[in-house]
Amino acid sequence: MSPFFSLPMRSPLTLSVVLAAALGLTACTPPSSNAPADASADAGVPYDPAADSLRFEGEDHLRNIRQLTFGGNNAEAYWSFDGTQLVFQSDWDAINPQGCDQIFVMNADGSPVSHGEDGNATQYLEVSTMRGRTTCSYYLADGRVIYASTHADSPACPEAAPFVNGRYVWPIHDSYDVYVTDPANPDSDPEVLIGGEGYDAEATVSPDGRYIVYTSDRSGDLELWRRDLETGEDLQLTSDLGYDGGAFFSPDGTKLVWRSSRPAEGEEADTYRALLSQGLVQPTNMDLYVANADGSDARQITALPGAQWAPYFHPDNERILFASNHHAQEGGGREFAIFMIHPGEGPPSLQQITHSGTFDAFPMFSPDGTQLVFSSNRRVDREPSRDTNVFVADWVEG
Repeated sequence: MSPFFSLPMRSPLTLSVVLAAALGLTACTPPSSNAPADASADAGVPYDPAADSLRFEGEDHLRNIRQLTFGGNNAEAYWSFDGTQLVFQSDWDAINPQGCDQIFVMNADGSPVSHGEDGNATQYLEVSTMRGRTTCSYYLADGRVIYASTHADSPACPEAAPFVNGRYVWPIHDSYDVYVTDPANPDSDPEVLIGGEGYDAEATVSPDGRYIVYTSDRSGDLELWRRDLETGEDLQLTSDLGYDGGAFFSPDGTKLVWRSSRPAEGEEADTYRALLSQGLVQPTNMDLYVANADGSDARQITALPGAQWAPYFHPDNERILFASNHHAQEGGGREFAIFMIHPGEGPPSLQQITHSGTFDAFPMFSPDGTQLVFSSNRRVDREPSRDTNVFVADWVEG
């Protein structure tokens, strides 16, 4: 779920791409020069000048950016618990002729993925059914993958409604349930993990593997819920009117960060309720919230124009990376960049991390904190592009 991007749920691959596609992309800023003067002193991270062709001026926290996909819309790439693989959603026709976003696994180093008893290998291993529409995949601690899908309702792609009365919206399909599957046995049927009537999606997993946080409308509004995998119990974490979704745990498992809309009572709330009754949400205005892992002590940490979304904790459990177009409102909000905020005591500090001038979003740190995966429209030749691809970079502090 994300406004103006290209995914549909926790991030809307569909959102980001639809937005960027609908509004068009401007030319990129000039490429950064070769090795910066202080490259050899960058916290011991080896510097590869060739890899810097994907790095833009001002991206001081990133080094050795590698591109892992090469066409279509690929996003929401999230690390396995051992840091060797990534699970992501894609509509790239080279690997997904079905059209709707489907779920794939790839090795984070770009090598082929081995699977099956015969040890077959492929660059991108499909782990969803290639039916319906999928979104929001994530790894469980045991190596299995969870994701949301509509395939039980229909094998066809559900219809989307990107604009209603001139407004960009995305659909909340009540046919979404959360499934679990084993990439080691990609031909096996997925099993329902979280289901029932209504929308269940946007699931992520706690660092200890015990809890799943997800978004559901089972209470009548789009709220955060937490599933205890040991007991099977569900706990409602939010209750204020508005969309709550795209939640992630902190590395120590004690906190949650998520994106939310909070419509004011009156016309805003009436519009929100009317759209929700049609299975739609307008995600163009969102801010970020943090709370304890049980939902207590929730507080808003951004108050910026436009859409703040795809938040993820820094390994220090304090700073948070997120995608935003608040800096591009005068240009129509078509540019998204990754920012970092420290929402501690006093005024929050805000730092821009990416500077491609196009679309950068979905940041996630590797389990050891040394690498960052993200999705972007950036290209080596700096030409405008509507393709959203997955990239991995070494993370540099300082």
